[in-house]
Amino acid sequence: MSSLFTTKMFSLSTVVLLLQIFTINLRTTDGQNVGVCYGTLGDNLPPANEVVGLYKENCIRKMRIFDPNRDTLTALKDSDIELILGVPNVDLQALATSPDNAITWVQNNVLEFFPSVKIKHVAVGNEVDPVGEFAQYVLPAIQNIYKEITAKGLQDQIKVTTVISTGILGSSYPPSQGSFRADSRSYIDPILSYLVSANAPLLANVYPYFSYSSNPNDISLPYALFTSPNVVVSDGQYGYQNLFDAVLDSVHAAIDSTGVGFVDVVVSETGWPSDGALGASIDNAKTYLVGLFRRSKTGSPRRPSKPTEIYLFSMFDENQKTPELEKHWGIFFPNKDKKYPVSCVKGKEI
Repeated sequence: MSSLFTTKMFSLSTVVLLLQIFTINLRTTDGQNVGVCYGTLGDNLPPANEVVGLYKENCIRKMRIFDPNRDTLTALKDSDIELILGVPNVDLQALATSPDNAITWVQNNVLEFFPSVKIKHVAVGNEVDPVGEFAQYVLPAIQNIYKEITAKGLQDQIKVTTVISTGILGSSYPPSQGSFRADSRSYIDPILSYLVSANAPLLANVYPYFSYSSNPNDISLPYALFTSPNVVVSDGQYGYQNLFDAVLDSVHAAIDSTGVGFVDVVVSETGWPSDGALGASIDNAKTYLVGLFRRSKTGSPRRPSKPTEIYLFSMFDENQKTPELEKHWGIFFPNKDKKYPVSCVKGKEI
């Protein structure tokens, strides 16, 4: 990786000043929210109705869940919270091989709750390995669910899509040279063609933390944490001052390189851990979140005209996840105390 990723570190006093000045504003602009993923792999988490209440109290107007948990869906009724509803990977085969299963799934998990639950996207599979056992089932499952959504006349209100990891990229540097791995093209290209035809976005999990922690000698911490004072990576007409935009635009470039047409990208997960590994600390996590929320008001250098829809991972620390690093991504502790300052007054930024 190029030394362009290296930049001067902010002084400790500058970082401390940033932490004192800024709080995390979960309502970033009128009509534009940053959502939060709600994971449940913990044995000490509050019940779903309290979680939904916590979202509302803190002006979090978008939620992603990873499976159609009925307690959560019931608690979301009339909450005015937009939802990404997940289909677990283990369910893909049944939905792909049987249209009747897809009809039943849509009836039980979508139609029973919509529109009192504002389901915006159905995410069919999460980070499926393009050459793994579930890959063959993703597009057929999407198509079967989409067919039933369309039969009910909801295709313009509920978009059916899937979630990728940036591990599907073969090249990501410089961002303009982003491309998909050769062994993933038979998987991703037909999905992208479907997304174009359905006018649906691709969901992508974008984690600058893992890029930094795997290569801290070449990627500076300020670049990863949104605190670099200057452009770090110059890429033709585009300049990158933070790693998040560079990774996101490598996904945009990879999509463009396929020639299938325009596909919007929703960042379905991003975050920074507060403990458990290199660079994981409460101070670094807060700095990342502050930078992320400030940046969410704009688009990326490659796609500047539209603010990026972003979902933060995650609502709570989850003590049943492994390894240790995976336990420390929450913005709230399981007792509902805030890990970081979160501001919200009457649904508007303060």
